[in-house]
Amino acid sequence: MRVIAGSARSLPLKCPGGEGTRPTTDRIKETLFNMLQNDVPGSVFVDFFSGSGAIGIEALSRGAKKAYFIENAKEPLDCIEHNLKFTKLADKAVVLKQDASAALYNIYEKEVDVIFIDPPYNFEHEKRILSLLHSQKYVTDDTLIVVEASLETDFSYLDEMGYELIKEKKYKTNKHVFIQKKE
Repeated sequence: MRVIAGSARSLPLKCPGGEGTRPTTDRIKETLFNMLQNDVPGSVFVDFFSGSGAIGIEALSRGAKKAYFIENAKEPLDCIEHNLKFTKLADKAVVLKQDASAALYNIYEKEVDVIFIDPPYNFEHEKRILSLLHSQKYVTDDTLIVVEASLETDFSYLDEMGYELIKEKKYKTNKHVFIQKKE
């Protein structure tokens, strides 16, 4: 696993072992950031369920001005800290060492531009986070929310929560769902 592009291009990233994390492959990460290329430069980026921090680090490497990393497991947190130091991007990062539901109340920004949510699959964590995010002042009509989920994950509830599905990109084993608040 490595940084694909930007200031930290080609630098290898440390990844936590075990079954607790599921790193996004370089190929899928590259596809994702090709879709986000106009949204990332100068942005405030939030990476929920950060794992190794690879997604938030990619955003910083590609010009995000600030990234929040939200993770509560020790080994992934150690990887995030190591990877931020190794890529020399730690000065633009805020690491919140807590549960995602609690952490969303500790983001002190006027507006967040991109939120990436990559929870363990098939436990409906994304549904809980989306429900809580909707009332946060930093989530505006312009905030882009991207959820990485299993192909089977149902998002039919988005409309009743006040969100709209912008697009969906399916891969062999998972998908990215692009969401925004309804105006």
